[in-house]
Amino acid sequence: MADLLNSNEIFFTTFEPKVKNRFILYCDGIPSFLVKKCKRPSPKSEKKTLDHINIQRYYKGKTTWDDITIELYDPIVPSGAQAVMEWIRLGHESVTGRDGYQDFYKKDVTINVLGPVGDKVEEWTLKGAFITEATFNELDWSNDGDAVTISMTIQPDYCILQY
Repeated sequence: MADLLNSNEIFFTTFEPKVKNRFILYCDGIPSFLVKKCKRPSPKSEKKTLDHINIQRYYKGKTTWDDITIELYDPIVPSGAQAVMEWIRLGHESVTGRDGYQDFYKKDVTINVLGPVGDKVEEWTLKGAFITEATFNELDWSNDGDAVTISMTIQPDYCILQY
């Protein structure tokens, strides 16, 4: 009779989890130390239906990438609000009403997940990302001093998991 259990699988093996607070996001114009948190990329494929007599079969349609939410700290210097607005202005300048070319406002963004000693254990490259929404959040007289943050949503054309 064949052995169904592998002894290496049932006994303790070394396991080092990735943890949420070990990452660096690189984006031209936004200092990495301003990034408080970000969502990792998520692909989504359309489901298509093929009708045939009394049955349905399914196949994959186009694959899209969900938008990515990034939360930034907004220090006095360097201003996080100014960095975000400079990126937005590359696509739309509100004073003049001018819109920019894709080559101006689309950027590549890199997310590196780090191991316990600072080594890169995962790298995502987000190609052709641009800001779809920016929220400069609220100010509050009754707050006892929490840091001001900015939330922005970017939409990549596609994402590549390098490793």
